[in-house]
Amino acid sequence: MERRMIFKTVCFIGHRNVKLGEQKIESLKRLIEKLIVNESVHIFLFGSRSNFDFICHKIVTELKEKYSFIQRKCYTCRNETCTLEREKKHLEKVYSNFFKKDIHLLGVEEEVEFKNKWSAGRASYIERNQAMINDSDLCIFYFDENYSPNMRKYSKHSLSYQPNSGTALAYEYANKKNKKIINIFTLFNCSLENYVDE
Repeated sequence: MERRMIFKTVCFIGHRNVKLGEQKIESLKRLIEKLIVNESVHIFLFGSRSNFDFICHKIVTELKEKYSFIQRKCYTCRNETCTLEREKKHLEKVYSNFFKKDIHLLGVEEEVEFKNKWSAGRASYIERNQAMINDSDLCIFYFDENYSPNMRKYSKHSLSYQPNSGTALAYEYANKKNKKIINIFTLFNCSLENYVDE
């Protein structure tokens, strides 16, 4: 009887404004490569709003040159879109001609419309993050519990308020779902190198 190989899925969720130096990006790349080689992770899920997603997408895209079998999937909210890899070169050419400068788009193999994409309200990214978590075996976060999003206004005429961090809500949800979590923020503070080299 033939045994089927089970491939694992990882999602990336992190704060919108994240800056990582070259050394940390290289450590994160080694961690992701270790997951591909040692943990049979072949599918990577991305949202589309955070700087952390952008950094991880770039790393996975670079690793795809070495591991062509890995897949990138983008979960989009109602007012978001992504670029399918098979359409990327054509769209880059169209946008570059239109804007009169080189435009480079982020490519994925598949766009996923989560169940409530069209009915979710203003905070649809919360439901999108939950869908990514539900579909993952492992969640890679960049979560700083002391992070606060920028203050927002209710309207032009009313007071400001402090919104909840979408990453904090997702982190809490992943814990409730008993998902395996790697928090890059914590690992960077206690040396991601040690984790990668274990």
